[in-house]
Amino acid sequence: MSLSIGIVGLPNVGKSTLFNALTKKSVPAENYPFCTIDPSVGIVAVPDERLDKLAAMSKSKKVIPAVVEFVDIAGLVKGASEGAGLGNKFLSHIREVDAVIEMVRIFEDKNVIHVHDKIDPLFDIEIINMELEVAGIKKPTLYVLNISEASETNRREVIPKLPGPYIEVDPIFGTGLGNLIKASYDLLNLITFFTTGEKESRAWTTGRGSTAPEAGKSIHTDFQQKFIRAEIIHYDKLIEAGSYATARAKGWVRTEGKEYIVQDGDVIEFLI
Repeated sequence: MSLSIGIVGLPNVGKSTLFNALTKKSVPAENYPFCTIDPSVGIVAVPDERLDKLAAMSKSKKVIPAVVEFVDIAGLVKGASEGAGLGNKFLSHIREVDAVIEMVRIFEDKNVIHVHDKIDPLFDIEIINMELEVAGIKKPTLYVLNISEASETNRREVIPKLPGPYIEVDPIFGTGLGNLIKASYDLLNLITFFTTGEKESRAWTTGRGSTAPEAGKSIHTDFQQKFIRAEIIHYDKLIEAGSYATARAKGWVRTEGKEYIVQDGDVIEFLI
């Protein structure tokens, strides 16, 4: 399952700096509006210590994490929905993603230009949300507060008035990035299930509420089309057992059919 999150906001609020920190991929992050015109795309691993523990238990040769796709979208300005600031092009990029993280600048730095010549995070949010609404764009949104050198006063004034869930990050020093990646994954309403063995331990992505065959499609279409049953044990129980052999001996590995709803943390072996 490949889903993407667009990083949006006004020019010069730290979108490209955040993207660089998340993906370690070099995109322009210069100090002037509209530096980013074409969106850059980066694939980011979802931190998950459960995968590492499964790999250690199975002595896996390969470890493959779940991923989230981030898209760095150029800055929107007031009037974007009417074409201002290349707005139509930028809005078209936003329509192509599955969810949005809205970068909000709450730091003050006279050396970094603000498009409105003032730091007013709530006003900035209002502008972006209005432009998205006028353009008919309604996707899940997570507010990302760029707290680089931000004063405590700014934080106290802004946070209680935010219109939705938020994460604080400092993209320059890299703090809060792991929480942001996990929160972005949740924003897409995704869960993780695992396969593990000596050859490979891997985290797979499926939508919350997926049946076993629907989840199996993430691995291969045959696991959906030719699904017979699945052997399932939750991560916690498998780690407690220490091995599949012990888990089976304890009767902790169960067989489920087509109607089973996959849970976050399930370790699954599909049978076709």
